[in-house]
Amino acid sequence: MLDKKVALNVLLNVINLYPRYHERREPFYVLISTVLSQRTRDANTDEASRALFEKFPTAYELSRAEKKDVEKLIKPAGMYKQKAERIIEIAKEIVEKYKGKVPSDLKSLLTLKGVGRKTANIVLAVSFNIPAIAVDVHVHRITNRMGIVKTKKPEETEVELMKILPKKYWTKLNGALVNFGQQICTPRNPKCAECMFREVCEYGRRNASEVSGDGA
Repeated sequence: MLDKKVALNVLLNVINLYPRYHERREPFYVLISTVLSQRTRDANTDEASRALFEKFPTAYELSRAEKKDVEKLIKPAGMYKQKAERIIEIAKEIVEKYKGKVPSDLKSLLTLKGVGRKTANIVLAVSFNIPAIAVDVHVHRITNRMGIVKTKKPEETEVELMKILPKKYWTKLNGALVNFGQQICTPRNPKCAECMFREVCEYGRRNASEVSGDGA
């Protein structure tokens, strides 16, 4: 496992080199688009989100939508039947419990059906600029692969990263690691030869040894 100072330096460099910018930060848009993003590519999420919000731009309108109409709009995101049901239910809960406004605290967000810590933390960080570390598959995979943390569950990864990274950087971490994970530290065949962190990365050092034969 990496020394804490080394781990912090890696995280700060990733944040600086792979920043992610959000064109839209409205809480309801971020919440619903994050739900749509599950198990699909960013391009598919963007296409589905644009179509959906052109037709149903608010929680009130989406809460009254017909499921079949929503399914057609979000089809590019995949799993559209389940996602349509989920986002309509979320919209109804926001209307009924929170007068149409997305809550700005973790406890309330987690009461929404189908909203877990990752989605809730993305909303807090992106829409409300509230310090939160959203741990998705990229964050969990990369930080464990590099040796920044040694955890089995995303919830554990979140806790450990909070110990390493100063709070003022929490909101930036998820987007940066997602970009890094898509461009360099990919799930399969990561581009270790192009990675500036390979000399401190546990996986990168091991991979380099195997390629050169030093690990034999």
